[in-house]
Amino acid sequence: MTQTVYIGSGAGFAGDRLDAGVAVVETLKDRDGPKYLIFEVMGERTLAIAQRIKMRNPELGYSPYLEPYLRNVLVAAKQHGVTIVANLGNANPMGGAKRVHELAEELGVKGLRVAVVLGDDLLAFMDGDEVAALPTIEGVSIDGKEIVAANAYLGARPVAEALKLDVDIVLVGRTTDAALVLGPLIHEFGWGETDWDLLASGTLAGHLLECGGQVTGGYFCDPGFKDVPGMDNLGFPIGEINADGSIVITKAENTGGLVSKATVIEQMLYEMHDPSAYLTPDVSLNITNVSLAEDGKDRIRVSGARGAPPPETLKVTISADGGWLGEADMIYAGPNALARAQLAADIVRKRCERYGITDPMRIEIIGTGAVFDNDTSDRGRGSNMTKDGEYRLRAAVRTQDKAIAKYMNDEVLSLFCSGPAGGGGYRCNVMGQVNTASVLIPREPVEAQARAIEVLP
Repeated sequence: MTQTVYIGSGAGFAGDRLDAGVAVVETLKDRDGPKYLIFEVMGERTLAIAQRIKMRNPELGYSPYLEPYLRNVLVAAKQHGVTIVANLGNANPMGGAKRVHELAEELGVKGLRVAVVLGDDLLAFMDGDEVAALPTIEGVSIDGKEIVAANAYLGARPVAEALKLDVDIVLVGRTTDAALVLGPLIHEFGWGETDWDLLASGTLAGHLLECGGQVTGGYFCDPGFKDVPGMDNLGFPIGEINADGSIVITKAENTGGLVSKATVIEQMLYEMHDPSAYLTPDVSLNITNVSLAEDGKDRIRVSGARGAPPPETLKVTISADGGWLGEADMIYAGPNALARAQLAADIVRKRCERYGITDPMRIEIIGTGAVFDNDTSDRGRGSNMTKDGEYRLRAAVRTQDKAIAKYMNDEVLSLFCSGPAGGGGYRCNVMGQVNTASVLIPREPVEAQARAIEVLP
């Protein structure tokens, strides 16, 4: 039986560093054992946006980062036997697989085999009214709104089934983040469905790797308090996972960053609402007895995860039409800039109210503590800020009427000549919005499928 599986992270979110996976593959190529590279790029809103894109063009809907991430690593990964597992499929894994084959042909990669995991799309067997009737556990209200998409979080078993198809890449849509790691471990070690502690260990490994550089010092870094070397060349993490469930977290060689007890603890606690019961489709993870030990430079050994049966339901992300967001900025700089920015904010609010806008608006002055403002834009007014400097007026409105969004943007634009003095750097955008909510659904209707997509001629 395989004793150690090596799994590295190439991305922790959509928009993560495009070259991070290169050093990971370069490190993995010399490892003696199964080697994997994961890309975790999907969030609830990422998927919602992808679903809207797919509605406009059925050929799209996979991650827009699929090509730039894979272009940097595809040749080397194929050459060195590094299998890629990624949720780059987003709302359209089949379309993503087609694009991967096209990219492989462009790069001269021969014989590439791709598998996709399907089955997370509830609208394939439920209508929008049935989905909307499911009880909401978090997120915004979707009452009366058009359902754009509904995707269940799949677990790791479908990923493991896909790997049985002797493929180089597995593209998934909506799975749990940890499934990208647990799936290969189930495949390599043969862990059973009731091996709760082993499944918990694999889930913990996935949880530690899922956010990329967050565990190697990236998000950990706070200059002067928590210093991290070589941040401009941050090394992404590699997990060394053994058949007994023990884990070593390290990072790509010849890179910056840091792997320490502190970086691992911070990532371990990330999103962990209940450390005794982190719920996934595969296992309920308990980290309350996890222990960490140094295992050399930038190496932390992790053990002690415990598991229990998972819940009887699956989490589903529902995406619904959210109307429009109008957003516009204007900069005020120099002497008395703060007063001019405050006056501009008052002008825009009063003119929008006069126009009859009753939709939710937010008008804030970035640089005066806007992070603490509420939608009435009152809280930052008493902040002790210098009157001179540089401040950015931001106005935003969320509405079902695109014309209202454009009107508010035009009101900010009019500040150029209608005052106050010295406005510049105007930017605006009107964007279609998708609201998301989470519901629970029984497992029975959800049928995941793994399918190999053969190489193109």
